[in-house]
Amino acid sequence: MSHINQLIHDLCPDGVEFRTLGEMGQFVRGNGLQKADLAVEGFPAIHYGQIHTFYGVWTDTTKSFTTPSLAARLRKAESGDLVIATTSEDDAAVAKATAWLGDTEVAVSGDAYIYHHTLDPRYVAYFFTSEVFQDQKERHITGTKVRRISGDALARIRIPVPPIAVQREIVRILDKFTALEAELEAELEAELEARKQQYEHYRGELLSLSGSDSVRQARIGDICSIVRGRVMSKDYLRDNPGPYPVYSSQTQNEGVFGRVDTYAFDDECVTWTTDGANAGSVFYHVDEKFSITNVCGRLAVSTPDALTKYLFYQLQIHAPRAVSAGMGNPKLMAGAMSKVTVPIPDLVEQRRVVDQLDAFDALTTDLSVGLPAELAARRRQYEYYRDRLLSFNELGAGL
Repeated sequence: MSHINQLIHDLCPDGVEFRTLGEMGQFVRGNGLQKADLAVEGFPAIHYGQIHTFYGVWTDTTKSFTTPSLAARLRKAESGDLVIATTSEDDAAVAKATAWLGDTEVAVSGDAYIYHHTLDPRYVAYFFTSEVFQDQKERHITGTKVRRISGDALARIRIPVPPIAVQREIVRILDKFTALEAELEAELEAELEARKQQYEHYRGELLSLSGSDSVRQARIGDICSIVRGRVMSKDYLRDNPGPYPVYSSQTQNEGVFGRVDTYAFDDECVTWTTDGANAGSVFYHVDEKFSITNVCGRLAVSTPDALTKYLFYQLQIHAPRAVSAGMGNPKLMAGAMSKVTVPIPDLVEQRRVVDQLDAFDALTTDLSVGLPAELAARRRQYEYYRDRLLSFNELGAGL
């Protein structure tokens, strides 16, 4: 930080000018580019949705292209312009921006603004991520479900304008921080993936019990009662709020579809997804009042020589093998689930398997909890330095 401090001391010791974005440039709305118009080759193009999902603070290449004939009718960003997504369901994502640094023009969709300006492009893009920008933009966001901000509102936001040498040094530092953060994230995710693979291998070893003479093979339909959930729409969830979770096909682990004022089950059991992309995924619930939707089924152990959680672990391996294609829609309905066969050793062995897998699962879970925690801490550190770098005393403010 010493070089940037020296630059500020030498070039702007009394503070810097604060100007509105409208004074420093012009906002032009994109137009006419739909998702259906995107292609893998042609004229470079940026759809506003890709700013939310794909692009970072700056880019010199595009994920997508469009036809030259359509591009001729579209508004375009030039190298150095910002491309700004103006709509989102999340206030924090409204006005997410990327600086276009490519060698050519790029076509820009509606629900995005092109910002032509006279500042360092990456400096402006980093400013759009800063706390001082976020605080200013909040008062200008409109809309209910879909939140948006206008070009006129963006033009009123004030930005510190230090000398260009200071802007470029800030960019150099923040680019380095961004690269280090990405490297750390990749390393931690690789460590998590390796640990998960180790766990899955060990789980498979522990659950391979078919060679033992003391192990019987049992069909799920013979040792469990099986029921399916019922249809519950989002409107029903909205109109009947309450404390009891509802699980559905897209709510693995702790996720819930919603919460309502009644429940269907209050016992230890295993639930699974009956159809859709997650067919055959197994969930575990114990001592909880809950319900499931019609795309889930529930297993309740009906024999004294089988442990629910032991079946939970076995079904994670055996249930996916029974999934059928279902004309393009994967399915594991109650009839197929009832025919799934699992090895059942004595209760002592089941408890041993469960205890060891619980311990391994905890190690994996702890790491997956620690991963986002460590990343969040690093991001907070990054955000602190970013906001510090982008904070200036305003020239003449003390007069």
